[in-house]
Amino acid sequence: MGYDGGQLHAAREKSVSVTSQDLREALDRVASGRVAVIGDLMVDQYLDGDTLRISPEAPVPVVEVDEVHHQPGGAANVARNVRVLGGDVSVVGLIGADPAGRDLGRLLRDQGVRATGLVEDATRPTTVKTRVRARGQQIVRVDRERADPALPEYEDALIEAGLEAIERSDALLLEDYDKGVLTARSIERLVAFARDAGKPVTVDPKFRNFFRYEGVTLFKPNLQEVEKSLGTELDGDDETFDAGAEMRRRLRCEAVLLTRGHRGMTLFDSDREAPFSLRPSAREVFDVSGAGDTVIATLTLAVAAGVSLRVATVLSSIAAGIEVGRMGVSAVETEEILAAIGEGERTWGV
Repeated sequence: MGYDGGQLHAAREKSVSVTSQDLREALDRVASGRVAVIGDLMVDQYLDGDTLRISPEAPVPVVEVDEVHHQPGGAANVARNVRVLGGDVSVVGLIGADPAGRDLGRLLRDQGVRATGLVEDATRPTTVKTRVRARGQQIVRVDRERADPALPEYEDALIEAGLEAIERSDALLLEDYDKGVLTARSIERLVAFARDAGKPVTVDPKFRNFFRYEGVTLFKPNLQEVEKSLGTELDGDDETFDAGAEMRRRLRCEAVLLTRGHRGMTLFDSDREAPFSLRPSAREVFDVSGAGDTVIATLTLAVAAGVSLRVATVLSSIAAGIEVGRMGVSAVETEEILAAIGEGERTWGV
């Protein structure tokens, strides 16, 4: 369905805002949530240093590296975000039979993530994103990966590990980067199992499987993914609202959360009320890397703990605002969200 001006005005008059007290009460509950994160695991590698000269071999800067560090990326970063907020998290995905895969397992375990669902595939490397930075500025990124769908034997192992992770969790989070872990068959099996168990399912999609996530609880695409998948440009609110309604109809899902960059985010969760829109929380944006991971991790953990979708959406918006306000990919802590909410009373949502 679409929304006309009269419907929007009437719906806004009866829409329910989210208050500071709602958020504080929700944060008291989030650490009780248990989440199964299934998707494309990565290692984020950072080579940091300085550049003082141009290479004599080619017109490129020479970066003298003085620090190397690694952290979980992709679905692994989502799992880390859940854990930092206090949630119990199990992660399932593919790694290669290589040092990067072993390092990723160690990184996850060191951060308190249950990593028994790592399936080793000797036919492909662990996905590694290497960022070379000079004085904090990224010079180049080098990717080592394979993105073809998992072979049947590894697909079977992923499904089995996923079912076990769902059994011990309150919610399922599917993190799809189009790297081959989530296939048509695994999506169908995992979503059906979670739904039959009465557990909410959230999805952070990419392009390959965009319309395969039928019947999930919440579907969280970004603006680019929606425009490409629907074959249209979303220039304003009217087009965006129609697109949100179209996605809910086609996916038969409870809600769609569309992240819109500098325009904030919009939750489509009702046929009777207008979409629930939030402006960006960040006053300054330094680095948008990892913001989507922060949104889906915060929201899913809150929903797993029994928080309503609208309150969970506001929490995720605040967390994303904190994340983009600093350099690099990092996890947001509960105390930071509380500080951003403040001690006074205010409302969120239009």
